[in-house]
Amino acid sequence: MKDFAHLWVKEEEDGVLVVTMKNPPVNALSTTLMGELESLVGTLKEDRGRRAVVLTGEGSYFSAGADLKEMASKVESFRQEAESIVSRGHRVFQGLEALPQPVIAAINGLALGGGLELSLACDLRIAGDSAKLGATEANFGLLPAYGGTQRLPRVVGLAKAKELIFSASMISGTEAQRIGLVNRAVPAGQELRAARDLAHTVAQKAPLAIAAAKSAIHYSLDHDLVDGLAEESRRFRSEVLPSEDLLEGISAFLERRPPKFAGK
Repeated sequence: MKDFAHLWVKEEEDGVLVVTMKNPPVNALSTTLMGELESLVGTLKEDRGRRAVVLTGEGSYFSAGADLKEMASKVESFRQEAESIVSRGHRVFQGLEALPQPVIAAINGLALGGGLELSLACDLRIAGDSAKLGATEANFGLLPAYGGTQRLPRVVGLAKAKELIFSASMISGTEAQRIGLVNRAVPAGQELRAARDLAHTVAQKAPLAIAAAKSAIHYSLDHDLVDGLAEESRRFRSEVLPSEDLLEGISAFLERRPPKFAGK
């Protein structure tokens, strides 16, 4: 795994990768950080040895979102560059979302604006109970343009997404769990441990089956039930049924032992 300036990548057992964003003081999504995320996503896409990814931020911020200082430094050219900035955000977050590995966001401190949108591109979210999450773009004359207007309603429902975006208000990790924005709220400071524990649990399952299930779930968002069932059957037939992992899972069950999945 290559070295990055603003990402610290730690490899753990079971094929779990812990990625920490390091862009003090608020882990803003600068041009450099977004470029590094895109590079990492490109690497993980082809790395079948990775079973699960945990994404978190260093310090008291998961991420405060777009780098407004960077934007202000080139305000004269911002309108001309805005479209490419948004396109890059879409590309990076769609790539993250499409990874075969489950990605778990460990939300420490604040996840605001683009930081919240980044967490929405992850499969699962665990937050500290006192963390603050918000689609705060309207405070700055912006809208959630890194996919927030599309992903947030899919996660929390239309009315609640509108409320969060229109009010630009922040909610706690506990409230985020109540409305389904995060999967779990844990005591502050325990979010990374909880995310890592979940990642290691996921990493011990059959990776081909997990990847196929993830793809089928995402497919269902844009298709009706009949098409979704056909896609589920197709992936089962082409990706799961021929796998060595299926035979290993059945053998382990019959032999009453933990399975050892190879991802083949």
